[in-house]
Amino acid sequence: MDDIQFTPRELDVMSILWRLGSATVADVKEQLEEPLAYTSVLSALQTLEEKGFVQHEAEGRAYRYRPTVAAEVAGGSAIARIREAIFAGSASRLFAQLVRDEQLPRAELERMRRLLDQRLQEGDA
Repeated sequence: MDDIQFTPRELDVMSILWRLGSATVADVKEQLEEPLAYTSVLSALQTLEEKGFVQHEAEGRAYRYRPTVAAEVAGGSAIARIREAIFAGSASRLFAQLVRDEQLPRAELERMRRLLDQRLQEGDA
């Protein structure tokens, strides 16, 4: 699964599954910010299952869905698309945009610095 892409609704559903670990249709429906019909949530989950991003198991009369792709893997694919499409393939331009974000608290910037230092010390930088 190199190129993972979600529609906005699928991403909303996946975000809930990643946060909860697993959920029924009713659980997902309850967590969504946008009120959707049960059948719309079910349809989104079935589509995600067809794409291989979730799987289900029976739980009584309901199904419990769980993600089969980690958020970090999906995030890496999304970041790669953003880097290519918006920043002309430049990771440093993407990073500079993140650092310029005035909403980032100091603690987050310091964590980014530690991650950079760690990556540079690995020797493959």
